[in-house]
Amino acid sequence: MGSADDQLSTDFYNSTCSKALSTIKAVGCDASILLDDSSSINGEKTSAPNVDSVRGFDVIDTIKSKLETLCPGVVSCADILAVAARDSVVLLGGPSWKVELGRRDSTNASFTAANTQLPSSILDLDDLITTFSLKGFTEKELVALSGAHTTGEARCVMFRNRIYNETNIDSSLATSLKTNCSSSTDDDDKLSSLDNTSHVIFDNGYYKNLVEKKGLLHSDQQLFSGGSTDSLVTTYSEDADQFYNDFANAMIKMGQLSPLTGTNANHESSTRAPPRFVASILACDNRSTTTIVHIQEGEKEKDAQKRGSRVEGQGLR
Repeated sequence: MGSADDQLSTDFYNSTCSKALSTIKAVGCDASILLDDSSSINGEKTSAPNVDSVRGFDVIDTIKSKLETLCPGVVSCADILAVAARDSVVLLGGPSWKVELGRRDSTNASFTAANTQLPSSILDLDDLITTFSLKGFTEKELVALSGAHTTGEARCVMFRNRIYNETNIDSSLATSLKTNCSSSTDDDDKLSSLDNTSHVIFDNGYYKNLVEKKGLLHSDQQLFSGGSTDSLVTTYSEDADQFYNDFANAMIKMGQLSPLTGTNANHESSTRAPPRFVASILACDNRSTTTIVHIQEGEKEKDAQKRGSRVEGQGLR
């Protein structure tokens, strides 16, 4: 397994499981979010930011099963998440980046940390900056990582207050959203696209929406609300390549956020074995980063096949 001093590297599985990356692509942090509740663990998937939001567990199960057939006990669920995040972004037309590998899977979870450390959709700009800063991220990286909201969906309960009570929102968008998200709690779980212009394409549409006051979540629109991040949003709305580059670099940095390496944790033979692993995403961003791993399965299939070849190079665009 190596020593506790082992570091992440892009070629970690070259000799032990050479087909790991191609297998993950073909199917489509420390992975503590993957731990289900047990007699000794109160898992993170039922925490307020994650419950009814993180999905796509079966995708990672399928990948892990195939890898266990090829290379039993070698590839960690944490590394599968990191690679799947990158590949999914590429398949939707976004940038690629080199994923450093060698993470071990956590055997513990923190329900409390998930409730207190994951950024909430109701945070104001100052609180967003503080929350990301505590993890070592700059304002630029905060804005770049938030661009993951160019894909995916959010539940009505997460943006109801914004469309009914906030004034810095495009009136036509608010009216449209209300047809699917009434004031009744019966609509709490109804979904709307985070990016109402190109929700299955990884582009800079998210930032264009913010400039037009069309951010779905309160925390989204806070990035363009007369504060210190306005200029970054404007830059990304006008320069997709700059966004892609900064997003890729921020994802590399996120992947280096206190990973478990060496003998600090274990490889599990299954994402469903005790302690049970259920897969979702890199849980280092908002709840909508679920989109990174399992965005719109089946949609844009032909587009995905055309774009898939861009994963091979793994270089920044």
